[in-house]
Amino acid sequence: MAHAHLDAVKTYLLDLQDRLCAGLSAEDGAADFREDAWDRPSGGGGRSRVIENGAVFEKGGVNFSHVYGAELPPSASAARPELAGRSFHAVGVSWVLHPTNPHVPTSHGNVRFFIAEKEGEPPVWWFGGGYDLTPFYPVFEDVVHWHRVARDACAPFGEGVYTRYKTWCDEYFYLKHRDETRGVGGLFFDDLNEGGFDDCFAFQRSVGDSFLDAYLPIVKRRREEDYGEQERNFQLYRRGRYVEFNLVWDRGTLFGLQSGGRTESILMSMPPVVHWHYGWTPEPGSPEDVLYQDYLRPRDWLAEAGETEQAEKAEQTGEGEA
Repeated sequence: MAHAHLDAVKTYLLDLQDRLCAGLSAEDGAADFREDAWDRPSGGGGRSRVIENGAVFEKGGVNFSHVYGAELPPSASAARPELAGRSFHAVGVSWVLHPTNPHVPTSHGNVRFFIAEKEGEPPVWWFGGGYDLTPFYPVFEDVVHWHRVARDACAPFGEGVYTRYKTWCDEYFYLKHRDETRGVGGLFFDDLNEGGFDDCFAFQRSVGDSFLDAYLPIVKRRREEDYGEQERNFQLYRRGRYVEFNLVWDRGTLFGLQSGGRTESILMSMPPVVHWHYGWTPEPGSPEDVLYQDYLRPRDWLAEAGETEQAEKAEQTGEGEA
């Protein structure tokens, strides 16, 4: 049964990678993804797909990987003692988009499945993933759209699911050394195995399948907006925060490097050009300052837009009618 589950997830993820690449390259219109298939000597492999220097995306990647082994690295089994002495499979798709235009947000996402087995014992498994948005310029309607799609992806799985994983995303993508969020959040879930495999797998599919609906409308609205040297320099400066998070705090990057993953694929998420400036602060009242003051902190975006789960539920049942 465990291998049947793994095969089902792997089939879905390979198809998801295809669909993400097709949708993103169609929106770019000038560049396609090139594929780099690779093998992991100690078990597994994957296919990395990268788009560069397009009409929209300066750099982007959509990676599939399936790695496995007889045992986990000591750091992983030390953190999770129940995994000691177990063989493991980790399969997932991860993606990151770094647009050229500073008015188009950077975005990241992944969906993954982990299973560890030991003869004579039940398997240990879980799903994880999510997606988040990192705008450089504050546009309230874009952030509300992003969170509305995330909420709708969670809605079939119970009241409060969106709120739980939205909060987890805010807390996870937080740069403690900067005291700011990386962006405006989205969804983050991990160690998901409540309710059985079928329900958890359905939730993972809902999240993965909703990404293009969340992201592409924002890309379409912002891709032709004018920008100059000031906006571009601010984008490159803010990209530094993305690098800092991935190298200092991100669990996926750490697991990949510690487990002997393919470094080129793991670090594919890095932006192509980044600036760091010592002691820089935005001009008070500027759009850059608004981003810092109002957007790089947790907010209940849908409540502020009048779209709480309770309000929508009342409207659907007619309770909100006069």
